[in-house]
Amino acid sequence: MSHSELLAPINNFLLCETPNEWVIEAVKKENLSVILIDHLICELKAAQSAMFLIRKYAVDKESSDALLEWLKPFETLIYKREGNWRDLAAKNKLTKSIIPKSNSPYGQDLIDKMVMLIKEELHHFYQVLEIMDEYGVEYQSITPCRYAKGMLRNVKTFEPNALVDKLIVGAYIEARSCERFAKLAPHVDKRLGDFYISLLRSEARHYQDYLTLAQEIADFDITERVDFFAKIEADLIQSPDDDFKFHSGAPTANS
Repeated sequence: MSHSELLAPINNFLLCETPNEWVIEAVKKENLSVILIDHLICELKAAQSAMFLIRKYAVDKESSDALLEWLKPFETLIYKREGNWRDLAAKNKLTKSIIPKSNSPYGQDLIDKMVMLIKEELHHFYQVLEIMDEYGVEYQSITPCRYAKGMLRNVKTFEPNALVDKLIVGAYIEARSCERFAKLAPHVDKRLGDFYISLLRSEARHYQDYLTLAQEIADFDITERVDFFAKIEADLIQSPDDDFKFHSGAPTANS
């Protein structure tokens, strides 16, 4: 499948394109470090979010503990600045089988899709670290942008609607990431452009996996909730934003 074929459903899913002003800001050399660091953090947060869903909704305590151990070296590197990033490639594997809780109504499909997503996000995390090393970009702490929080604050508080909403939000985050990689790829050097293009296939599947799970779990047609979050997501992308990040809105003069 070509890049344009991969992007077509994503562009139909999203209500708006990334503003050109964001692309112009993102490709400035002085913003390379914030784009790479924020991308790195986004990959880890995507893995954490998927892992949270499995642990909360689908597995027993033993499997939950195994999942936490899987993620630990990646979190330790970022939050405690401990460990050698080059060692992480060998740590992206599960040593225990992940088993659904006996009382879980969601079960194996949620686990299978999210475990694959986590593996891919952690692989991308490692790839971003490789690129940061090549470009001489050192990791530093940065504040999270408003994007994910702006959507998650609208998630319903009762189940299974809360889980359905979280999955829809996950779909939008993955789809927007995919759209932004495609926007950036033609304007950066070949090494970085090739990397962004390589991410399109998995990111495109991730958003579809989230939507599929949301509809499977819901006992209602999710179209109305998808449309609800579409408007929130588009507003966050199009409205002025003075905190420039990978998922930020339209840059202002202060960003």
